[in-house]
Amino acid sequence: MHEQGTISIHTENIFPIIKKALYSERDIFLRELISNAVDAISKLKMVSYAGETTHSADPEIVVTIDKEKKTLAIADTGIGMTADEVKKYINQVAFSSAQEFATKYASSGTGDQQIIGNFGLGFYSSFMVASNVEIDTRSYKEGADAVHWSCDGSTTFTLDSSDHTNVGTTITLTLQEDAEEYLEEASIKRMIRNYCDFMPVPIKLNDEVINKQTALWDKSPKSVTNEEYLEFYRYLYPYQDDPLFWIHLNTDYPFVIKGILYFPKMKADIDPNRGQIKLFCNHVFVSDNCDDVIPKFLMPLRGAIDSTDIPLNVSRSFLQGDPKVRKIQDFIAKKVGDRLTSLYSDSREEFLKCWQDISIFMKFGSMNSDKFYQQVKEILVYPTTSEDEKVKSESGHYTTLQEYLERNKAEHENQVFYTSDPVAQGTYVELHKNQGLEVLTFDSFIDSHFINFLEREFKDIKFSRVDAEIDDRLVDKESKTEIVDPKTNKTKSDHLQDIFRAALNKPKLTIRTEAIKAEDAASAPPAIILLPEFARRMQEMTALMQQGTVSFPEDHVLLVNTSHPLMEKLIELDANQILIDGKSETADLANLICTHVYDLALMAQKSFDADSMKGFLQRSNQLLTKLTSKI
Repeated sequence: MHEQGTISIHTENIFPIIKKALYSERDIFLRELISNAVDAISKLKMVSYAGETTHSADPEIVVTIDKEKKTLAIADTGIGMTADEVKKYINQVAFSSAQEFATKYASSGTGDQQIIGNFGLGFYSSFMVASNVEIDTRSYKEGADAVHWSCDGSTTFTLDSSDHTNVGTTITLTLQEDAEEYLEEASIKRMIRNYCDFMPVPIKLNDEVINKQTALWDKSPKSVTNEEYLEFYRYLYPYQDDPLFWIHLNTDYPFVIKGILYFPKMKADIDPNRGQIKLFCNHVFVSDNCDDVIPKFLMPLRGAIDSTDIPLNVSRSFLQGDPKVRKIQDFIAKKVGDRLTSLYSDSREEFLKCWQDISIFMKFGSMNSDKFYQQVKEILVYPTTSEDEKVKSESGHYTTLQEYLERNKAEHENQVFYTSDPVAQGTYVELHKNQGLEVLTFDSFIDSHFINFLEREFKDIKFSRVDAEIDDRLVDKESKTEIVDPKTNKTKSDHLQDIFRAALNKPKLTIRTEAIKAEDAASAPPAIILLPEFARRMQEMTALMQQGTVSFPEDHVLLVNTSHPLMEKLIELDANQILIDGKSETADLANLICTHVYDLALMAQKSFDADSMKGFLQRSNQLLTKLTSKI
């Protein structure tokens, strides 16, 4: 048998497209050829089960490297092909709408754009790396002759008889000069483990089985131990901390989807916008991320998803905007929500131990999906200063927003006090705690947005950061600071405002005076900085939109605590000024004290840069020198 012909395509442009633009990575060719080999083995099993053949052979795929001939061969023990089947499945590319494909590509106007469609061209990816491709195949059918097919990457092929003796197919690639890296055993092992690790057929190289073959997600969740889940995670993500917990997906209605999703421990280097879940299609590795299959808020999750229902184009890049993909996203989000709510109900302590890591998923998910928010809104918790027995746990004190509002209904109905940094704002938190006001912690990087979200959901609730304003319950309204001094015709508050205004000389700084309540007046701060809630949020939003950093506002408020003992001393210093050569040492000392009080208030709010810290140290040294000179 000898035959020559022309591959049935309707345009000469199809091969350059296949070879240069159809696939984004050249490694893909091995994935495609091995996938075809697995399909061939599966088809042979099917016809055997149907009683159409008694032929049997151990299913396997053998990869062979010949460095001298510069060839790479992939052999399978599958169903094989007759000469007519070779003509149909290999030659007649046109029956898969190649003309339509070429037309779409030509009209796209870009050379690297992925083309949406399913044209069955996986075999032709071999021409990305091969100068010549040969097929030797024998069909399982009784009396079928072996066939040899050869093509050099042009539209011309040869079809001859072959001396191939075994049922199955061997594809031999003569590699191009720029593709000789595929003659290295290490490269082939890497590609097999990357793309074909979980294909259910042993893949051999030099008599060594390279792939794992079994996928944990295929097992029933009830039959998988915790250690097996952890081992699988360590295999997928070596050198990483063990995950917090996981979700096993296994459904075949209304679509087929299997997989295991892990909640990792959150670290500073985790990018919440970069997907890390591996996507498979019928055990064939497709991508390192599932950006279009996983809801955006679940991007930091890890694991693997395998589905035959995700619509893939010819290069196995999944399609955006497909209704089925949207349903799969909703399904995954619901399963995650179910897992979180069951964890909270069944093991609240375990849930709270994980809160710092999982809160980012839950908050971001709530803002992006109303369905997800409705699932988890009752289990969104926040660290609290409350000592109520109901909020205590081994992990700390946590409460839901609904519990907080109910608990504080009499004290401050529909008002939520919160801190975004319990350490830096510790002074403010203590002031609130001392007056019986409960404070929640919102300290993740998305919490400024999440608070806005909560205010939209609970329209009557007002969130106030502890440093935004001084609550009336923190102020001693019966203080004597408002009594007018007959000598100066000023109140103590007026006098202190004058002293600080002159010492600081900051026109944009608002100086207020209040008597802050405290069991021990000296234990309260002499002054605090207030950043009005609305103005601060506007500044943060502007910085976000301009992708800049939030700078400390110049027009902030310095609230001077008139009940602090230091304030009496300041007034005395100011009243007892003695001029020597036109200068007053007591006035200089009062100015340094005012500046130091202001510096300390600032330090409770923000970190000093190098210049600010240098100035602070210099002023502190000057103050100490003047104070010691009075001893």
